[in-house]
Amino acid sequence: MKKLFLKINALTMSLILTLAIASCQNSSSNGGKVSVDEFEKLLSTSKNAQLIDVRTPEEFESGHLKDAINININSQDFDQKINALLKEKPVFVYCLSGGRSSRAASTMRSKGIKRVYEMPGMIAWRNAGKPVEMGNAAPEKKGMTADDYQKFVTDKKYVLVDFSAVWCMPCKKLAPILDKIASDKKDKLIVKKVDADENPELLNQRGIDGIPYLELYKDGKLVWKHQGFIDEQTLLNESKL
Repeated sequence: MKKLFLKINALTMSLILTLAIASCQNSSSNGGKVSVDEFEKLLSTSKNAQLIDVRTPEEFESGHLKDAINININSQDFDQKINALLKEKPVFVYCLSGGRSSRAASTMRSKGIKRVYEMPGMIAWRNAGKPVEMGNAAPEKKGMTADDYQKFVTDKKYVLVDFSAVWCMPCKKLAPILDKIASDKKDKLIVKKVDADENPELLNQRGIDGIPYLELYKDGKLVWKHQGFIDEQTLLNESKL
């Protein structure tokens, strides 16, 4: 009886594992969010792939994936251009850190495009050392060096650095919270901003693959960090400000 139970249990676990593997395979073959490496692999092996960069033209010119088409998600003709995509062919979409591409992917799926692959974003792509093509309008932006940044965060007061971008909705939601904290704690804290679009190399060096991203420094030393939106009380509790 015990042997039978163990045999059935083993078969059950095997079936669960098989279903899990199949589920992952189906998820990948039907689109969805994938890693940078998987995105690159799928893109290189997919026939008639449609590679879409949904950032602004300025961001696109500062560095993009080879053969990408720029369709700004915030442009008035975004829906019109998405409607022109071939619904039976796979679409590969990306932005800077995944927020805009996620919104774009939802729109694409609502319009009947079945296979939409989402990449974590250009920040993660650069961090992984993947190839980037530059536009004709401007050279690649470097922004602050590591030495510049160290001077930037060194002060007698606490320095809270906000890595953000003008197009980032969570960043906009977080901004008034940071302004309030800066005002309430002006005797001990300075809030400084770093534009993610202007400092791709700095983000790469610091391993930042998404915004908003916060770093708190005391005497030039990192004492706390957080990625993503955070409410005021949680920020104060976690950072111990």
